[in-house]
Amino acid sequence: MPTHPPREDIDESDLHTGAAKHYAAGPRAVLVALERGFEQMGPKRTAETLVRLNHRHGFDCPGCAWPDPDGRRRPAEFCENGAKAVAEEATTRVVDPAFFARHSVADLAGYTDYWLGQQGRLTHPMVLDPGATHYRPISWEDAYTRIAGVMRGLDSPHQAAFYTSGRASNEAAFLYQLFARSFGTNNLPDCSNMCHESSGSALTESIGIGKGSVTLEDVEHADLILVIGQNPGTNHPRMLTALEHAKKRGGTVIAINPLIEAGLLRFKDPQSVSGVVGHGTAISDEYLQIRIGGDQALFQGLGKLLLEREAAAPGTVVDHDFIERHCAYFDKYTDLMAQVSLDDVVEASGLTIEQIEQTADALANSQRTVICWAMGLTQHRHGVATIRDATNLLLMRGMIGKPGAGVCPVRGHSNVQGDRTMGIWEKMPDRFLDALDAHFSITSPREHGHDTVDTIRAMRDGQVRFFLGLGGNFARATPDTEVTEAALRSCEMTVHVSTKLNRSHVTHGRTALILPTLGRTDRDIQNGTKQMVSVEDSMSMVHLSRGRLDPVSEHLRSEVAIVCEVAEAVLGSGHPVRWDWLRGDYDRVRDAIAAVVPGCTDYNTRVREKNGFELPHPPRDNREFPTSTGRANFSAQPFDYEPVPPGRVILQTLRSHDQFNTTIYGLDDRYRGIKNARRVVMMNPKDIEMFGLLDGDRVDVVSEWTSPDGVVEERRVTDFAVVAYDTPVGNAAAYYPETNPLIPLDNVALVSNTPVSKAVTIRVERAAT
Repeated sequence: MPTHPPREDIDESDLHTGAAKHYAAGPRAVLVALERGFEQMGPKRTAETLVRLNHRHGFDCPGCAWPDPDGRRRPAEFCENGAKAVAEEATTRVVDPAFFARHSVADLAGYTDYWLGQQGRLTHPMVLDPGATHYRPISWEDAYTRIAGVMRGLDSPHQAAFYTSGRASNEAAFLYQLFARSFGTNNLPDCSNMCHESSGSALTESIGIGKGSVTLEDVEHADLILVIGQNPGTNHPRMLTALEHAKKRGGTVIAINPLIEAGLLRFKDPQSVSGVVGHGTAISDEYLQIRIGGDQALFQGLGKLLLEREAAAPGTVVDHDFIERHCAYFDKYTDLMAQVSLDDVVEASGLTIEQIEQTADALANSQRTVICWAMGLTQHRHGVATIRDATNLLLMRGMIGKPGAGVCPVRGHSNVQGDRTMGIWEKMPDRFLDALDAHFSITSPREHGHDTVDTIRAMRDGQVRFFLGLGGNFARATPDTEVTEAALRSCEMTVHVSTKLNRSHVTHGRTALILPTLGRTDRDIQNGTKQMVSVEDSMSMVHLSRGRLDPVSEHLRSEVAIVCEVAEAVLGSGHPVRWDWLRGDYDRVRDAIAAVVPGCTDYNTRVREKNGFELPHPPRDNREFPTSTGRANFSAQPFDYEPVPPGRVILQTLRSHDQFNTTIYGLDDRYRGIKNARRVVMMNPKDIEMFGLLDGDRVDVVSEWTSPDGVVEERRVTDFAVVAYDTPVGNAAAYYPETNPLIPLDNVALVSNTPVSKAVTIRVERAAT
């Protein structure tokens, strides 16, 4: 197989800035997608992958979780960043034993995340022995023996943590949680703890299920869509097609976001004439540049205005029949709204009263409203309360369980929602565990386990000694980098099931193992039979994914195989779960899922239907709300927001257009006009002037956080470039993972324990020359 070596002369400090784009996609997106494919895979492999990406009988995109259309699919059913994700996974570049012989761990630790990721696919199981300077090859059997020795030697099963990335299939995730619970712990931290945990917590309280209530068809037929704290042009570009469809049907889109994002301004669909030679489609009818953290205040201001309009014209705004039949605590909500000061809402949100009034009018006049959001709402201390207040607006108008209306948390990683459905959660309800125990004749622990933040704390404090990661890049995905890296290094053993090299492999326990796995695009053969896996998208649709490419190495094993083989090595061949039997045919795993997981009856048959199948959602399907009250619950909590201290700004961390989560595809944030650099901080020109700086100056960024015991803690990242950008005064933005060191481990959202990555108080200081 030909290889396409990465560049060795990467310079990540040669910053160039230009004007931000006012549209997303267009022909340039196609050219970039093909360029990255050819560079990583070559023309033949590029063609073999892209024609099957997100198509029936093809494979699901390893990028975002936006759903596929039920009807006829377009020839290119993918976006630029999906093509980049495939190119990264299906690359012909390899990281083999010779690579590790050339590079010590200390050497690798000196490279950037971008450089590490560009080296290629892992080909062999590798081990780093205690005190060793280099990883060396190890056989699969010896690797399993080493893992079993450490896990069996733990003082308690709770000294082990089982981390999961959203990329794992339903089959792998189900087996992984079965392994953890068979071992005796619910320590199942996952990436959703750091992103949409606030959504799940809020929606479970409000409507009884922590998932979105809309379908793709609902979004396309809504007459009002609020897109809040979200950048679809970069993070889930196929959403722009759905928004375009809604606009062409006469729908209105209101964007609410501190930064002006190209995809929320205009979409140039490269598969349409208007997207290639025309101006495309304008997406947002109104663009509200809200202050960071001011969303809850806005939602309560809107709630107050809607109630005032109802009082002025009874029966025209509030759906009293829906509330009487299906809701609780509406009186508490109305009492709170009566106390809300619109002056305070204006101050907290940074919007004008005219903008807020116009948005209230749009909500009052809409018959089908969808509210979409992402990390801009979830990663705040008051993130759960904010989402509940957004849900209040829909409940007031009867917009749950109604076609063209509902809540739409947009998941950022393929199958992160499916992992939770399959049992990847430290707090799975007893009814799930009871079904698991009955089917497999095991006894699952009932004590809640550690989420991601608590896992870091437990490793730091010596309470977790063994870490197993199924995908992902734990060292870079998590907050408070210095604390997290020290926590990983304190482990007796760290094990990563991975496709590519990343920072977590050089931030290791006393013994470290890398277990190379097949990707979504790879052909998976077990016992001579080609296997399929399944995934769940953002809108509760479950469908199959079939890899077709020849793996880059004969030594790769599937995630399903690795989980089963590790479990059998640790638990022994006499364990009630027949691990080897399950590994040999994934239909057997799906039969077990059908017996255990609610809504998955007859899984093997239904997942083979043309479009897969839709999981049940009682609020959407029947207006049934499985909450503690048996009704949809209004929230009544005074709003909170992030005031800007004098001489400081509030920072949000975000993605570049050239990355997906912690995977860096390149160094160009094309839509924001930033080229060839990632260590930048985007600020309003007035704030740059306040700090006595000029556009382009090099600075250190210092975060300030007051701990619960009253101590002001500072964290610092160095040598960033200041970039003037269109963001509200007092607000700034910078890329993660470069700014993760600024985020305190203990600054978390109430209820969900999600790190507060979107509201970091910072100052900037001129960098030392």
